Amino acid sequence: MILTAPTHSPAPLAPRSLPEHVPLAVQTRDGLVESVHCGSVIATAADATTLLTAGQPLAPFYPRSALKPLQAVAMVRAGLELPVELLALASASHSGSAAHRDGALRILELHGLTPEDLENNTDLPYGVPEREEWLGGGGQATQLAQNCSGKHAAMAATCVINGWPVRGYLDPAHPLQQLVARTVADLTGEDPERTSTDGCGTPLFALTLRGMARAFGRLASATGPGSAEAAVADAMRRKPEMAAGEDRDVTALMRLVPGLLAKDGFEGVQLVGLPDGRGVAVKISDGGDRARMPATVRVLAALDVDTSSLARIAAAPVLGGGRPVGLLQATDFLASPATSNAPDAP
Repeated sequence: MILTAPTHSPAPLAPRSLPEHVPLAVQTRDGLVESVHCGSVIATAADATTLLTAGQPLAPFYPRSALKPLQAVAMVRAGLELPVELLALASASHSGSAAHRDGALRILELHGLTPEDLENNTDLPYGVPEREEWLGGGGQATQLAQNCSGKHAAMAATCVINGWPVRGYLDPAHPLQQLVARTVADLTGEDPERTSTDGCGTPLFALTLRGMARAFGRLASATGPGSAEAAVADAMRRKPEMAAGEDRDVTALMRLVPGLLAKDGFEGVQLVGLPDGRGVAVKISDGGDRARMPATVRVLAALDVDTSSLARIAAAPVLGGGRPVGLLQATDFLASPATSNAPDAP
């Protein structure tokens, strides 16, 4: 077989066009550096000023599933009312357990909808134990098993509540997605640099780490029965297993640090909001998942958050022959003053 090059090969990116990330985490094996994960981070105060940075946190990036709590805020503002566990699921990248699949179905049924109304892609459960159990029972890829099904069920439900067409609810011109876009701009204080499409088909906005940290600080500090931000944040904190799943690091983080709000995203994204309004945003440049939490815990420690209970997710042993021979851990990326006093504007 003769392989030929694609007719329209993309032009390689010039080095100067790449974000200036810095090493955030390193894996060692018997004292030798085996892998380095670069990225960028930022922490913002309640008034949106910058507290610390590393790398290039003002470079546009795709937050991926870290946008889900913001999308859920838009839906609550539009009249969506759900029991706390289902509102957490509407903000989730869930593991695909029976509780998650059944919860997405409940959201649909509460609003006279069926799984046929979903417009997300089909997939197997995201969590490894959940996937193995699902496959062991003869399960196949479905829209309900896909990790975004709670959000999609809530989006379809919001359309019913407002009398909007359910069919085509992912179209950027649809009233629902127009509302989501306005809500994201409001919470982040930014207009997207560009818009793309997420893996599940939802419109995806290119923002900065600073804007996303600001948004999560707003959600985590919101109070009051009439606040959509408070409703979403409280649901995720009260039911973190529905916002993610058992044995997920973001679930552990929300359980171990009172008042903390956490959401991960594909391609190495982590967002955290603290109840005093501070926000943390992390992007791992290679898209790898394992460096996301060590870098996040390092920033939380620098913000004087008690991280004594987070040892299990702050670092991971590297095994050789079944025994520890090294460590995956954060670098001291905040040690240099040059990386901790970046300006608040590009």
